Amino acid sequence: MTGGKIQLMKTTRRKFLSTAGVAGLASPLFPMSSRGAESAGRGATRDPEARQAKLIEILRQPVLKKELFTSPVIIKSVELLRRENSYLCRVRSADGAEGISVAHSDMRRLYPIFLRNLQPFFLGKDARELDLILEKVYIYGFNFRYNGISLGLPLATIEFAILDLLGRMAGRSLGQLIGEIHHPEVAVYVATEWRERPLEEAFDRIKKAVAEYDAKALKIKVGYLMFMTTDMYAKGPIGKSERLIPLLRETFGKDMALYADANGYYDVNGAIRLGKLLEENKYAYFEEPVMYDDFEAIKRVADALAIPIANGEQDQSFVNFRWLIANDGIEIVQPDSYYFGGLIRSVKVGRMAAAFGKSIVPHMSGGGLGFLYNSHLVSVLPNAGAHHEFKGLDTQIPFECKTSPLKVVSGKIKVPTGPGLGVEIDPEFIKKHQPVTA
Repeated sequence: MTGGKIQLMKTTRRKFLSTAGVAGLASPLFPMSSRGAESAGRGATRDPEARQAKLIEILRQPVLKKELFTSPVIIKSVELLRRENSYLCRVRSADGAEGISVAHSDMRRLYPIFLRNLQPFFLGKDARELDLILEKVYIYGFNFRYNGISLGLPLATIEFAILDLLGRMAGRSLGQLIGEIHHPEVAVYVATEWRERPLEEAFDRIKKAVAEYDAKALKIKVGYLMFMTTDMYAKGPIGKSERLIPLLRETFGKDMALYADANGYYDVNGAIRLGKLLEENKYAYFEEPVMYDDFEAIKRVADALAIPIANGEQDQSFVNFRWLIANDGIEIVQPDSYYFGGLIRSVKVGRMAAAFGKSIVPHMSGGGLGFLYNSHLVSVLPNAGAHHEFKGLDTQIPFECKTSPLKVVSGKIKVPTGPGLGVEIDPEFIKKHQPVTA
């Protein structure tokens, strides 16, 4: 594909946003003023190798503000605590500082990697070197044996606890440890599922979810099969997505931001066909139109459509993001801070995207306090998208937050500003958890 054709497609995608008719989306989703960004049509290089080299250099830049700590912070203990299906991580330094994190629900499957691989690796390390520790884990540690969520999820759980510890020591929030605060409030979109439900039932549930949170943005599932589908021959309600897409635009009007997620359901031709319907109805982006790791297919879809393509919640390495960014396969990167190994690595993905005028809309997985970790991440991303994933405030974790009501008000959540995570988990709740040793 020639550089001229790529240039044409990029311009077309930006023109699509500017004429989409969705209030406030064009600028936040594609912040062309990102520091150092190469924007389309203004002398930007289209040499993928040169772009890759620039991205590699970006990855070498540290994230954690090591200068906040004048002396080593030696990690004395890393504990995984469990109470039934609830998991916490507690990290303590040699000087007695402590940090707590709430693990993803899938820790119940992955705790052996936490205990046998990661826990001993962190002991005795200087927490100020967290950037380097994470790099060593992936490059020289366990990546050749474990990958993806199996490594990323337990690693992120430890990283969150270390950042909580460091934040409490420095009197800084998680965001202030890893960047500058650009978004003290995070606008959310309601994430809906119900792909397997009949159209009428799904539509009714969507309306209720939007009303409950006074949502200004909504993401729907398109296609039919998901990872939990057990019927190998299931095809779902034929034509449901094609009917739902225009119905939602008609129902909520031109000012509602609408997004669509296929979870890799379509092949290239199917994705292009549905993508054109999304364009007609002014949807703001199309997430995972084809399988997340089929990079050539992703780029073929992106080149055929004007609607921006989003991808990344299942990506396992910087290499995947580098290729898609360097080759203009996506406009929106979506690392999941749990799956991808933490906030620091996710910030680096955001930096890579910003370098070429692209946006980041992190995926949010897990229950518990996942929405809080995601909010801190979004708060420091200058090229964050207009709205971010939200799956409700229903949590079994008792905590107190003195700096934010942690409620959705006019479609936004105020990010806590207290030290560390910014919340105090009930000490009695923590005491009910016991260390996992095997």
